[in-house]
Amino acid sequence: MDGIVRSDQPAAVMCRRGLARALHGDLAALRDDLLARSDARMAQWEPAIRRDAFRPSARNLADWLALRETDLTPLQGPLARLGLSTLGRLDGHVRPSLAAVLAALADIGGEPSDEVPPAAEGESLAERRDALFGARSEGPSTRIMVTLPAEAAGDPRLVRSLVAEGADVFRINCAHDGPQEWAAMVAHIREASRASDRHVPISMDLGGPKFRIAELSTERKTRLFPGDRLAFAASTSAGPKHLIRATLSHPALLEALTEDAEVTIDDGRLRAVVVGLARDHAALEVRHAPTKGFKIKPGKGVNLPGRNLRVEALTPADHAALDFVVPHADLVAFSFVQTPADVQALVAALRERAVPGRPLPAILLKIETPLALRNLPELIVAAGAELPVGVMIARGDLAVEIGFERLSEIQEEILWLCEAAQVPVVWATQVLEGMAKEGQASRAEVTDAAMSQRADCVMLNKGPFILPTVAFLRGILLRMDRHHAKKSDRLGPLHLWAR
Repeated sequence: MDGIVRSDQPAAVMCRRGLARALHGDLAALRDDLLARSDARMAQWEPAIRRDAFRPSARNLADWLALRETDLTPLQGPLARLGLSTLGRLDGHVRPSLAAVLAALADIGGEPSDEVPPAAEGESLAERRDALFGARSEGPSTRIMVTLPAEAAGDPRLVRSLVAEGADVFRINCAHDGPQEWAAMVAHIREASRASDRHVPISMDLGGPKFRIAELSTERKTRLFPGDRLAFAASTSAGPKHLIRATLSHPALLEALTEDAEVTIDDGRLRAVVVGLARDHAALEVRHAPTKGFKIKPGKGVNLPGRNLRVEALTPADHAALDFVVPHADLVAFSFVQTPADVQALVAALRERAVPGRPLPAILLKIETPLALRNLPELIVAAGAELPVGVMIARGDLAVEIGFERLSEIQEEILWLCEAAQVPVVWATQVLEGMAKEGQASRAEVTDAAMSQRADCVMLNKGPFILPTVAFLRGILLRMDRHHAKKSDRLGPLHLWAR
């Protein structure tokens, strides 16, 4: 795009017609290059795509990935000066948008054009949202997913009340309870679904490999402060006797540690650095902890930011859970998925358990690690090629893994990419957490909830105040629907300043 008239040049440099012709040449060249790179990517994906309904989505995703390898900002100012689309909202329809802008530029430039924007193909994103997360005739466009607590197994009124307050889809976490409790929850959801005269889907989370502290060398309550040391060890008897020694739930954690590697515990509440390695342990020094210290105990989650842990995403416990999930769930949420091979393993496990006359559950990809983030296009294609697919932005683990300062831009980019793939997205982790647990949301939580409206579904965790939290979130989403639809602003009338 060397010949482009940039937005910082004087408007008199070219007349309107000349500017349109120059832009047309640059955009046509960009489009031709895009199509070549997109075709090459699609040729790799095409053989694995078994679902015709997903093929247009894969094509548009390939187009979008090729397009976003280019810096479009030099084009956007001049396009805006001509009153045309600046291509900022083309994610879900790349080729039609480019064709429409090229046709308009040719018209302004007085040039003949054979550009005909292609017709939209396949299912719309709204149709896929409704299929995965439930359809409703009224209410916010963003669906609400609610995590059921264990007491829901014995309390059908809780489930009915949640549906009445605005819950659209329920989440059952297979890391907790068991088939007996899950069966009771499923029965209550199906009953509430019939009573409300609408389909309320069920999503079941596979536990995945648990990266946690397993045991400690001491039973006394210990608080850690910056400067303190501890050891991750192969056993509680290994390592220096003067240090607290913690064993880990998965050997891959200890194997992945290197000198100066960062380690976080409990979603980043404690941060430490490896200061020494031995055959059977790693010594860590605490660099950050809460003001009152960090109480270390078994069960706390462990992360190694930036490290790619090569472990099987499906554990024996997950395979056992799938025996229940396949005949009962509408979606299976895939924890710790990182590679297309992981997706293929899940699809194979689902097909092994297929129930005649019942569709297999859709796949909800939980994006929790840097490797999953990097492989996201291929994960979507691997899943969507076989079954309906959605994506969950698991912001808790993801923030710890990539750094809290990067989370805001990364969640935006995931939303864009998934819209390009026409894949529904769940905005998850700590949405209105304070209100669900304490009965009062913080100002920051309210803003975060408002931002979640750009996703297709937003997930709430369990808490004693979950009923008013669902109603509160529903109100926020309805208000935000007045102003935004995905990346587009709605220019409805504003009454606040009316005279």
